[in-house]
Amino acid sequence: MTSLPSQRRLLATGAGAALGLGVASSATPAAAATTARNTGGAEETRTLNELYQASLAEGGKLVIYAGGDVSTQADGIRNGFKSRFPDIDLTVVVDYSKFHDVRVDNQFATGTLVPDVVQLQTVQDFVRWKDQGRLLAYKPAGFSKLYTPFKDPHGAWVAVQVSAFSYMYGPAAVGSDIPSSPLDLADARWKGKIASSYPHDDDAVLYLYTLYVQKYGWDWLARLATQDLQFARGSYTPGAAVTSGQKAIGIGGSGAPLSIGPVKWVLPDEAPFMSWGQRAAILRQAKNPTAAKLYLNWRLSVEQQKAATNGWSVRTDVTPPTGLKPVWEYPDGNLDGFPRFMADRAAIERWKQTFALYFGEVKGDPSPGWLGLHPGA
Repeated sequence: MTSLPSQRRLLATGAGAALGLGVASSATPAAAATTARNTGGAEETRTLNELYQASLAEGGKLVIYAGGDVSTQADGIRNGFKSRFPDIDLTVVVDYSKFHDVRVDNQFATGTLVPDVVQLQTVQDFVRWKDQGRLLAYKPAGFSKLYTPFKDPHGAWVAVQVSAFSYMYGPAAVGSDIPSSPLDLADARWKGKIASSYPHDDDAVLYLYTLYVQKYGWDWLARLATQDLQFARGSYTPGAAVTSGQKAIGIGGSGAPLSIGPVKWVLPDEAPFMSWGQRAAILRQAKNPTAAKLYLNWRLSVEQQKAATNGWSVRTDVTPPTGLKPVWEYPDGNLDGFPRFMADRAAIERWKQTFALYFGEVKGDPSPGWLGLHPGA
């Protein structure tokens, strides 16, 4: 295992990623043509219990590669799925999506695929993998009830949850001096009191900062850069810093809009934030496709969608709690903009390097650790 970090870093480079992509793309034209003709058929009609029994007959295993910052973020999925389907051997591997996607590409290229399901923030990968014939066209129960941009029309992928990034604050720390918009965060009174995840390390945080710059200008960013921000890898870190009382304000993390403490995640009235549907797909070469189907049907069930911690559902027939609208009704949430942003990789690299000029290079190991080439195998 001592050699894995160096292999891992190689995969994170453009050369390593391009090598995996080139082999995968050239090897699957026939599969891509097949997928183009496959509409995914009708929605799933089997119940969760029927899919559960079929999954046990298949072998009773399931491996998911999930985008995230630390392994414990998947405990809700692990515990909920295990409670409902106790005899399925579930493995959820959490890592940054930008590492999971090139890891999967390398596994395609080397014939060593591990996961059955990929559930990632890198929304552009699902378009590419569909074109390469890598994804199973499948429509879970309730597919017709999903918000249209949250699903591929052929069922190659679906969004299983809504995520959103904004800024946040600790009510006890700020008192009555509540920052009314991101513009306020460059005010000198907050110097030394702000934690942020690196915008040039996480594409969703990058998009949030990009929206801020487009709204408030480069002078605002220059002033923010003098605020002695505490940067760390992982979008969970701003919320953790505010929760612990270490900092009063956090930038670039998720939260629950209706929660009042110890962290108040801000759903702005007239300021930008960013939101997206976290996509999931079954890989065509999955060893456990029935268990993968069980997982998607469970995640998209009305029961699970109503239990979303931030109150937002990917389904149009699940009403948000009082005080919230469906996420697609917030124009400042830039829901449609994120997939377009993620598709332009050259522009993203320019944004990253520009933010590095203002904030310095990314420092520190990734928060999930270095997981190597085949975690979960």
